This record gives sequence, structure tokens and C-alpha cells, in this order.
Amino acid sequence: MRLAIAATFLVLSLAACGDDSSKTSEAAKEAAPAPEAASDRTPSPPGARVMILEPADNATVKSPVTVRFGVEGMEVAPAGTDKPNTGHHHLFIDSTLDDPSAPVAADANHIHYGKGQTEAQVELAPGQHTLQDVFADKNHIPHDPPVVSEVIHITVE
Repeated sequence: MRLAIAATFLVLSLAACGDDSSKTSEAAKEAAPAPEAASDRTPSPPGARVMILEPADNATVKSPVTVRFGVEGMEVAPAGTDKPNTGHHHLFIDSTLDDPSAPVAADANHIHYGKGQTEAQVELAPGQHTLQDVFADKNHIPHDPPVVSEVIHITVE
């Protein structure tokens, strides 16, 4: 049952790969291989980290918001790339990583950058928001241990 749920999340995640906004994307043309099991997580090297370089924590910004990602100790690669110490960014908006063994959801609060993007323009409603970068493997599953940024807080005018 858990594998079926993971496969469903993978399909939904792949549909958003390459999307660089908070809008829902069309289905992906090429699907990455499905993980053998949800527990088959890709290891992350010691000291690996990701960060949101822009906007700064507690910044007041206008929409669309420019979001720039950084990574240390690993390399950015498109989804589906089967190479050690690689992954791609996922922007969590007003959300947290609840299950690091499951593929990252694909919706308005979980934006996938499966083409290897390191910068994006994101439409956000006025008000307060939290942003977090979650680095994930070829199958959109967070590494083991998870490589995630600090949560930043922004206000959109």
C-alpha cells in the first residue's frame, strides 16, 4: 500500500517537474524511474546543505518573488539523474517536510525544479509566508539524512 502511495506521489511530482511558478504544470513528457520502495532513500554526504539565497529572512517583497537557491557539498542535476551526491530543489511554501521517506508532493505549496533550476519567479498572495528549500533525489525523495534549508519568513506586499 505504501509503495502504491509513493508511486502516486511520484507521478504527481513528475507532473510538476520543471515548473518554475506556483501554477500547476502539465504532465511530464518523460517519467523518471519509480523507486523500488519508499525506504530506498539516496544518501546525502556529510555536511551537505542547501539554502535560500534570496529573498532574505524577514524581507518584505513584491510578487512575483525572485527565489534563488544555493547548495554546498552536492550538485544540482535534473530529476531522473542517477549520479551520487546530486539532486534538485523543491520550494516548500507555507509547508513543512512531514515524511522524508515519501516523494515530495506537487501542488501550489510544493514547487519542483526538476530541470535543475537554481532561480525562479514565484507568484505569492499578499501577506506573510514561509519558504523552505528541500533538496531531493532523482525520484523527488529527500536524501537520507534530508538536506533542507532553514525556514525563512517573508511578507509580500
